[in-house]
Amino acid sequence: MYFHRVNYRSPVINTDRLGFRISHGADSQTSAGGEPTNGPVRLLAGSSMAMGIGATCDQATLASRLWTTHAPSRPWLNFAGRSHSSAQELLLFLFYRHLLPPVEEIVILSGLNNLALARLPASQRGDDGAFFNCGDYFGQMDKLKSQFRTHHFGSGGQQTGGDEPVRPLQVRIEDAAALTIRHLESWKQLCAGTDTRITFVLQPLATWVRETAAPQERRLFDELDKISNFWELFGDIATRETARRYAELLQLGCEKIDVNFLDINPLLANSAADDSWLYVNRAHMTDYGLDLVAQLLASELDLSR
Repeated sequence: MYFHRVNYRSPVINTDRLGFRISHGADSQTSAGGEPTNGPVRLLAGSSMAMGIGATCDQATLASRLWTTHAPSRPWLNFAGRSHSSAQELLLFLFYRHLLPPVEEIVILSGLNNLALARLPASQRGDDGAFFNCGDYFGQMDKLKSQFRTHHFGSGGQQTGGDEPVRPLQVRIEDAAALTIRHLESWKQLCAGTDTRITFVLQPLATWVRETAAPQERRLFDELDKISNFWELFGDIATRETARRYAELLQLGCEKIDVNFLDINPLLANSAADDSWLYVNRAHMTDYGLDLVAQLLASELDLSR
């Protein structure tokens, strides 16, 4: 329900006055809420993988690896938000685009959260999709409504969804893809009249990339499975077949609105050695994994130009 802490400082992660993570080039650093950058910039938008959860430092994030090594001709701003849905990613750009110099390129690395959140009940999804922790939010709003009847906080009762069954997988895939495309069309409209190129990249989930984890990943995943319910909640969306069906719908939708699309999962599968340590958990990558993704993005999207 929140953006990142502002002006946070640590050896691992640092944020500016608005909460954007700082990105690094070869000899400088910048952020959306920091000192204005001269000339065109490029944005790396999306959710927590794009933001850099898993990276050991700001210099290891995708935006920094692109700016430092793989596509250094323009500064890259980290414009991503942890746990964001496509609606929240769009709102972030809408709220803060006035701070930006001309934007040459927008790469949105996302897609998993919309699919994960599609399992929530209709009362939490609403018209624009659910968001993480929305059950807590709606529950608190219901309490306020019961205390202050003269105020209106939302659309009425049953916000938690009760015992509504989870919808069939194909319905959730279609709904997540349609919601993503709808918000991508708004990105495009916000950039109308500019030369900004927008590319949506379906982010790589560990189980979408390869069926057998590397030894280090397996030890981490086994430990995490002892304290989480990942397979109960997300087992049906974690298969390569789900990724394929989801990517097909996203690609068709992007073609209709003339937005570039890239599914990086098969590219990463073909590029990484079977024993390479890519992930710290199934959704977030090691420094090596992030650098490999940055390299693939630069190559596939011709970002070195």
